[in-house]
Amino acid sequence: MALSFWKAYPSRIKRILAIVVFFVLSLIVTIAGVLTPLSLEEANSLNQEIKQMQENINMQFIFGNNFMICLGMFVPFAGPVFGFYAFYSTGVLIAAYSIANGLPPLMSFISLLIFPVFWLEFLAYSVAMAESVWLIWRIIQHRGRNELVKTCIFISICAVILLVAAIIEIALIAMFMPG
Repeated sequence: MALSFWKAYPSRIKRILAIVVFFVLSLIVTIAGVLTPLSLEEANSLNQEIKQMQENINMQFIFGNNFMICLGMFVPFAGPVFGFYAFYSTGVLIAAYSIANGLPPLMSFISLLIFPVFWLEFLAYSVAMAESVWLIWRIIQHRGRNELVKTCIFISICAVILLVAAIIEIALIAMFMPG
């Protein structure tokens, strides 16, 4: 019955539904990381690593880092696994930062929802993981060559989304971080 439900929709709607499903799963996995118990010592150690990374942060670094992660998520079979690992790790880093600064981790995560960067990055990553699954499916159907063209288009779309997100993130950093 579920299969007939799925067959009733055109490919474009199926792709959008797949992206939505990956978006929701990504939120769930990230929240699982945020809720991972960390000792104060672990949190402080991870927070120090975060601070070291932030010292030389610029738009190129943010974009490059996020785009490389996104490209990894496009890889058939391994992409979604890598993606969910990245989301879980991000959640743990949010928790570490929060705990080290005396903040509730879940509230810190929820506060990120007000920033467009959050939504743009999660959208790009969800598109990448959904396309990874589509690519697998099309390869199984012996239509992989046609899907590779669509994959390249989606990679380009994700690059633009992540570039816009990096520009916004640098602007927010400049606005909220003195010096």
